[in-house]
Amino acid sequence: MIVAASSGCFGDMPLDAALQRLVDLEYTAVEIMIHESGGHLKPSRVACDFEQAVQVCRQTHRLTPVAYNVDIEAPEKEYYAQFAACCKLAKATKVVTLIVPSSELGTPFNAEVERLQEMVTIASAESVLVGIQTQAGRMTQDPDTAVVLCNNVKGLGVSLDPSQYIWGSHGGASYEQLLKYVIHVRLRDTTKEELQVRVGQGQVEYGRLVTQLGKFHYNRALCVDILPLPDIDQAAEMRKMRLLLESLV
Repeated sequence: MIVAASSGCFGDMPLDAALQRLVDLEYTAVEIMIHESGGHLKPSRVACDFEQAVQVCRQTHRLTPVAYNVDIEAPEKEYYAQFAACCKLAKATKVVTLIVPSSELGTPFNAEVERLQEMVTIASAESVLVGIQTQAGRMTQDPDTAVVLCNNVKGLGVSLDPSQYIWGSHGGASYEQLLKYVIHVRLRDTTKEELQVRVGQGQVEYGRLVTQLGKFHYNRALCVDILPLPDIDQAAEMRKMRLLLESLV
């Protein structure tokens, strides 16, 4: 397994500065946020100026990109065109994993299956894997629904965020049934009341999670996703999490 960090940890900085901060914190791998709102790259810009996007994603201060986290806000036809551009970007920069959000609660199940099937088909043509992110407030907030989606969309994987099954409306839900589909993991410490707390003060069982993933021969990223909080030293928290995870893998 590889210890990585999300560029979103420093979402208020330009990508180049965010990557330098991760290098300073002694990370060696990165998940890059490609979000239309609040990302370091925009999917619309990837589609519009592909060569520039490739150049940007190759200038990573020796960090290895392990995943692109993609959130597109375009209408359907343009949505798939932008997603295809992100898949081509992944292939050009030797990134295998694209992480996407599941649809919002209330979306018809069949419509979500069709959307994900189309995305997996587009990604497969570029030898890229698609993982849906487990997230409160979306269809994957219920781990059983996430499993059913994977069963209905051949080749679909899961980006597991255990915090989403500790905090929120499905707090306490077991997600062991998801582990065989996991292609990416995002981590912070969490309680039932707060999505992010200081490392060691929450309920995420990192050692148990690593052991469980090992049973399914998981060999991809454990990606730290710690955002700035008032009165907390973010850099110290990120170092602490890196050292903890490195001691487990």
